[in-house]
Amino acid sequence: MLRVNFSHTIHFCRQCGTAVEQRVPDDGDTRLRAICPACGTIHYQNPLNVVGTVPYLGDRVLLCKRNIEPRRGFWTLPAGFMELGESTAEGALRETQEEAGAEIELEGLFTLLNVARVSQVHMYYRARLLSERFDPGHETMEARLFQQHEIPWEEIAFRTVKETLERFFADQQRGSFGFYAGDIN
Repeated sequence: MLRVNFSHTIHFCRQCGTAVEQRVPDDGDTRLRAICPACGTIHYQNPLNVVGTVPYLGDRVLLCKRNIEPRRGFWTLPAGFMELGESTAEGALRETQEEAGAEIELEGLFTLLNVARVSQVHMYYRARLLSERFDPGHETMEARLFQQHEIPWEEIAFRTVKETLERFFADQQRGSFGFYAGDIN
């Protein structure tokens, strides 16, 4: 089945500026691609990676109240789009610092959640907080620690965050952390 996400379709070649054609390349590929008829460049569109952390201190986790859209005013884990030239771990550390101003020690990758409908992959690391001092950046209204029963579950910004938090608390109760991969529809 041929699929293309027309809401993100490339219209002009990034190499030479010519209007591209949407067609299947002649190289054996099976998907529609933006192909430049002038220079032959094939433009591939790939999912965006979202990286973040589950910062915890004892039985509490750090959440950030969003000061940006989408979902402004809702709570989330510190996370954001991975930048070019950084690893997933480096991106998770950077996002935690930018959004929460939190000092952490990164632990293992905890969840990897595919959100195909928006062409994203979300990855969250467990992260031990080294301090209860936070200095949130401009994207965050408030950063604070919550025990499981205190979390405003109806005000969680994204399904990937809710899924990650539910798994975190379940594993914490069990006394052993796993790695989870799945799909969010």
